[in-house]
Amino acid sequence: MSTQPSTLGAGVPDALDARALFATLAGLCGSFVAIGLARFAYTPLIPPLIQAHWFTASQAVTLGAANFAGYLIGALLGRPIAHALTNRHALRLLMLAATAAFFACAFPLSVSWFFVWRLVSGVAGGAIMVLVATSILPHVPPARRGFVSGMIFLGLGLGIAASGTVIPWLLHHGLRDTWIGLGVLALLLTAISWYGWPRADVPSAPPVPSMSAPPPVHRPAGAPRTVFALRLHYAQYAANALGLVPAMMLLVDYVARGLGHGAASGARDWVFYGVAAIAGPIVCGQGADRIGFRAAWRVALLLQALAVALLAVSSQTWAIFAATLTLGAFTPGIVTLALGRIHELVPHDHLEQRAAWSRATTAFALFQALGGYGYSWLFSHSQENYALIFACGAAALALAFLADVLLNRRPA
Repeated sequence: MSTQPSTLGAGVPDALDARALFATLAGLCGSFVAIGLARFAYTPLIPPLIQAHWFTASQAVTLGAANFAGYLIGALLGRPIAHALTNRHALRLLMLAATAAFFACAFPLSVSWFFVWRLVSGVAGGAIMVLVATSILPHVPPARRGFVSGMIFLGLGLGIAASGTVIPWLLHHGLRDTWIGLGVLALLLTAISWYGWPRADVPSAPPVPSMSAPPPVHRPAGAPRTVFALRLHYAQYAANALGLVPAMMLLVDYVARGLGHGAASGARDWVFYGVAAIAGPIVCGQGADRIGFRAAWRVALLLQALAVALLAVSSQTWAIFAATLTLGAFTPGIVTLALGRIHELVPHDHLEQRAAWSRATTAFALFQALGGYGYSWLFSHSQENYALIFACGAAALALAFLADVLLNRRPA
């Protein structure tokens, strides 16, 4: 009989009991609300917000960037919040905060009001994404952690797909009712997850080092090359954020207003984006298993650069469809590849792997926020030049790819 009955999945080796499955469901609900809805549901709402005269085009794009800034703040504050409240209570509070933001956005009292609540949703999303996996995976049998991790982040793709299908239906009832409907959905998922989060008294893995000041660890021989490769990886991951932000912010608006196809067409393309996001982590993981994470990472950078460039140079239906599927798949899939690449570079040091992943996540969040505000400024000062924004994203990804080819020739 197991001597640790409180551990999720204990009793039968590599088995997931009811509590482990409930915790996995809670994690899926967390990523669904925190990222799938709190961030990505805003994208198909940009054209209706502008058409309903809630905000101007430049204001709507800038308010979308507020979520990116909040995500950075949440990524930095996630662990301190959990330390003060315990992971379980922190995740509950953050889910409630993200839910409250939907209801608050139903009442556009002012640009500042809307900005604050978009920022709150970003803070909740960033903190949840820092805490969700580390709260659940340490309590899952090692052989099942890959499955559970995939199920947790499946919520991201499901949220994107749901936002593309639910929002057009809700918009028939009005923009305010759409925000309220999203709030009700988030509240339902919060209620489902409420008792699923593991209790604080369950034994856990060693604490994750602080992102701002990870503790010193012993580095193996050849550390200078490893350190250089890791720093290059952080820079590439940051550039990847700059490459993905244009599609995150403007894809639906580009199809709906830029090409004049209407909000329904934009929402349809967003559904394709979400379906690809569901399959992305699985496809990327299987590809990395076949060719290695280093090669898969390089291929991902190149394919994303080509996809964003395609949006910049072509308005053909086939080009938009191909770019949408590619970028949708890599939005969550690149996370799998980035984490796997870190494990390749630091294969036997778990503490350094966690510290490196914290640095990479912070770099991504920082440049995601900078990109969001930079692109929104450029968009408003270039007479809404979509092609220019997409070209900037493609350039960032192309530079990341070239850096990998030219600077990362020797194995770490």
